[in-house]
Amino acid sequence: MEPVLHVHHLTGGYSPRKPVLHDLSFEVHPGEMIGLIGLNGAGKSTAIKHILGLMQPHKGEVRIQGHTLQEQPEHYRSALAFVPETPLLFDELTVEEHLRLTGMAYGMDETLYKERTENLLDDFYMTGKRSAFAAHLSKGMRQKVMIMNALLARPALYIIDEPFLGLDPLGIRSLLDQLVEVTRQGSSVFMSSHILSTVESYCHRFIVLHQGRIIAQGTLAEVCVAAGLEKGRESLEEAFYRLVADGGSHGPVS
Repeated sequence: MEPVLHVHHLTGGYSPRKPVLHDLSFEVHPGEMIGLIGLNGAGKSTAIKHILGLMQPHKGEVRIQGHTLQEQPEHYRSALAFVPETPLLFDELTVEEHLRLTGMAYGMDETLYKERTENLLDDFYMTGKRSAFAAHLSKGMRQKVMIMNALLARPALYIIDEPFLGLDPLGIRSLLDQLVEVTRQGSSVFMSSHILSTVESYCHRFIVLHQGRIIAQGTLAEVCVAAGLEKGRESLEEAFYRLVADGGSHGPVS
């Protein structure tokens, strides 16, 4: 099965003389939810920027559905949706106007657009705020608008950076339920988060990034083996602690 996202020997960063990322290689397949974890400064946001096409690799390449951004820019961009850590909205647009703008950008059928909009507003308890201007929303509500816009489009790939910041418990549960549903329907989720217990419960595989290098990747069992954990003590939190505390001395797992 062709991967939705293919990162091949990616080296990159802000300066060619001092790369942040070193030779990253991984794949995300249809229907998978992948957790990207690492300490602050590990390179997670830089990796996401390269996938989004906001930064160009020094070496290697990033492909979405088999294409690089340079080969098929329109196809590449339409195949993904991004939820950033900090909500970015137009203050003078309402919640519903943001959704309408997304529907237009992705060329959605009107009937499908209306159905998904109503469902999302209901699922995220935002129906009463549909006419509210973004400037008048709390941070958590602004984050919900970002998430609803991503879910509205139903792309092949969701890239989500620290999605739980600012969300209330109901918002977190709604988001997780929606992510489970979109993966069941064949979309892929590439999610960066520090909440390891949630990542462990919902993600199929994990990528541990440390000092710009992948020091472990795979299923929970594979990451635990890389961390040197004994059988019966499998825990993503414990494996992560072992891996980063040792400076990644166990080496990468493919």
